[in-house]
Amino acid sequence: MFWVLLLLPAWAVAGVACTRLCLAAVRAAAADHTGTADGGGRDPASVPLTLYETAFLSGGPRRVADVTLVSMARQRRLLLARTGWATVVDPHGRDDMERSVIGAIGPEGQSPLAPVRAAAATADPVRGLADRLVRAGLAVPDAHAGTTVADAVRQVRLAALAVAGLGAAALMLPVPPDTPRHLVALWFALPLVLALSCLAMARFEVHPYSRWASPAGQRLLGALSRGADGAGDDRAYLTSVAVRGVRAIGEPDLRAAFAHREHGRRAGGEREY
Repeated sequence: MFWVLLLLPAWAVAGVACTRLCLAAVRAAAADHTGTADGGGRDPASVPLTLYETAFLSGGPRRVADVTLVSMARQRRLLLARTGWATVVDPHGRDDMERSVIGAIGPEGQSPLAPVRAAAATADPVRGLADRLVRAGLAVPDAHAGTTVADAVRQVRLAALAVAGLGAAALMLPVPPDTPRHLVALWFALPLVLALSCLAMARFEVHPYSRWASPAGQRLLGALSRGADGAGDDRAYLTSVAVRGVRAIGEPDLRAAFAHREHGRRAGGEREY
């Protein structure tokens, strides 16, 4: 009966993860209802998202830093080399975000790209932007970090993998002669079905998942994506980078600079949002 000792944690892992997902979905729905009732939501037709707001809601503080770097590089006010170095061309930033990037590069006017991005993502302008979006009901507060639907979905996925692994281990253990192995597999299939069913319902009910945007913010992002389809100007290009990240960069040299940064980031274990 050793397989029973593996079945209990399988049920516990699946049950806890699915419960967290349900609670996260309820909290998100309640927050969305409260924001709508209080008038905290924004009408995308009357008050559209700015480029920095779009970047934050799509990918968080690091995405804001990326968009600022790409914007300055395309305007030839910042040089991003293929080797992953950033060089200041125009030391006069046009807004607080650009000034924070220039400040992160330092007085010598040149720095590796990775620490510049990290410093700019934690600068005061980005924190102020996050606070404004939270007050508007468009972003998830820091107090809810780790409890969003996106985090809960990730936990359920891990739980499903854990249940499958425990089930496979149980099938490799010796079982009593009067216990058919297909019965053991069936017992482990039940928590696995529970986890997969929760993932399917979450996909249908609350997709897309977002680590940063509230339900109201996700609706604004959806309206922005539909409105930007087919546009080919510089604003549309930067909006694409804000929504999709650095993988939307079209220039080979600029993409190589960020690819170099990604390689260094993975080597150092830094998390990507």
